[in-house]
Amino acid sequence: MNSKQSLGQRLKKSWDHGDIPMWLMLLPTIFFILVMSVYPFAWLIRYVFYDYNGFKAYFIGFDNFKRMVTDGIYWKSVLHTFEYAGLKLLFVLPLSLVTAVLLQRKRFGSGLIQGIYFLPTVISSAVYSLIWYFIFATYNGVLNGFLQAAGIIKQPIDWLGSSKTAMIAVVIVAVWGAFGNYMILLISGLTGIPSDVYESAEIDGANGIQTFFKITLPMLGPVLKVVIMLAITTAFKDYQSILVLTGGGPNNRTHVMFSYIFQMVFGTSAAAAQLQIGYGSVLSIVSALIVGIVTIIYLNFSKKMDDIS
Repeated sequence: MNSKQSLGQRLKKSWDHGDIPMWLMLLPTIFFILVMSVYPFAWLIRYVFYDYNGFKAYFIGFDNFKRMVTDGIYWKSVLHTFEYAGLKLLFVLPLSLVTAVLLQRKRFGSGLIQGIYFLPTVISSAVYSLIWYFIFATYNGVLNGFLQAAGIIKQPIDWLGSSKTAMIAVVIVAVWGAFGNYMILLISGLTGIPSDVYESAEIDGANGIQTFFKITLPMLGPVLKVVIMLAITTAFKDYQSILVLTGGGPNNRTHVMFSYIFQMVFGTSAAAAQLQIGYGSVLSIVSALIVGIVTIIYLNFSKKMDDIS
């Protein structure tokens, strides 16, 4: 009886302190993390030592790792990933920031323009990539038709089939599809900056450029750091648009890490005529480590910048 009372008292004390309600609210999240993240990752690790095609698994030891070391296409895709991510970040972040600053004030039509810019975020990347596929089409494409009508080019350009222009084309689509999302996040950060700060700067005679660099950027810092981190991780994980636009071509020029892994796992290319889930598992783990290292480097860099400031 005493033990039951003590147990009941402990439960009541935990409930009063909020421990039990806290765990009850966390339980669904923990469950989905275990089911959707931990279990698939454990399943992935299981097959790194197997040649697995979805039906039969053959133990091959470290052969998948040896193959990865000598896989020139994969390591080129790693370099292409850094190229793609670098170009995307170079354009999407300044464009998002400038657009957010211009549209933050309640002017006529600003809400409509924000909605138009945000629209690609709520559309499937496969859908808008298909639209851009027809825009970039060599013949009867909107872009080539416009450039020829304007007299800028004489012959149609094979935007997606040329190694010189394919990466530029997929970056344009990536920037178009992403900057509206970051713009909305930055606008929410800008609305949190008190208006009296700008009024004080205006009284002191600060111009627009000085206000932007001395007030807007520093006070937007916390939100901007989060946006940059999201942009970095998303850029390194992008692959859907590339599969729709180029399929990794021409001659693997636009293959990034996860587009190559997708083709290995689902057997959608000549390089992977059948499912290679075991090898794809190895590449997935290595690619995830690369993204993780890049993220850690950025977080350490941003922390040092905070310490300096």
